[in-house]
Amino acid sequence: MLKITHDALVLIGPAGQLPAPVHDAILPKLAMLYEGECEGSGPIAAALKFGYSKQRYFQLRHAFEKSGTLALQNQKRGPKTNYRRTDQVIQQVVRHRFLDPDASPAVIGQKLRQTGQPISTRSVERVIGQFGLQKKTPPLPARSPARRDPHPAQQAVPKTPARRSRKPPTRRPSAPGR
Repeated sequence: MLKITHDALVLIGPAGQLPAPVHDAILPKLAMLYEGECEGSGPIAAALKFGYSKQRYFQLRHAFEKSGTLALQNQKRGPKTNYRRTDQVIQQVVRHRFLDPDASPAVIGQKLRQTGQPISTRSVERVIGQFGLQKKTPPLPARSPARRDPHPAQQAVPKTPARRSRKPPTRRPSAPGR
């Protein structure tokens, strides 16, 4: 028999009970399948009780029948491979960068898209960064110590700019007909 509370799952038998860890990912799914198949509550009621949809219940049941309890373990989500930045696309980005070092990532991306490679400008930037093919920015010139005046108080006072007159600007008479 299973006892389910809002924060724990406890397996209860005639000789005692066994609490399951809260962070266990497999046991709640197994308990849902047990309730739906063995306790007679049915798939829909068991799925709702455990917070799953009917579709997910049957997916888990199929996986359990096929591979056992290890199939109930959470799998890594998201893409498993680089389907945009394939080896061929990476080679083409590096090739275009060596052929024209001044080409921007947007230009390289546009050239690749024209040849049928679906790649974004950001992916081109990632490839360029991955291989260290960024353009080098020239360093700022360092001030040499010989140019500095050792006595800054004795420097010449800068000239003040000439003052303008305070008269308002004169207006030209408007032309007739305007």
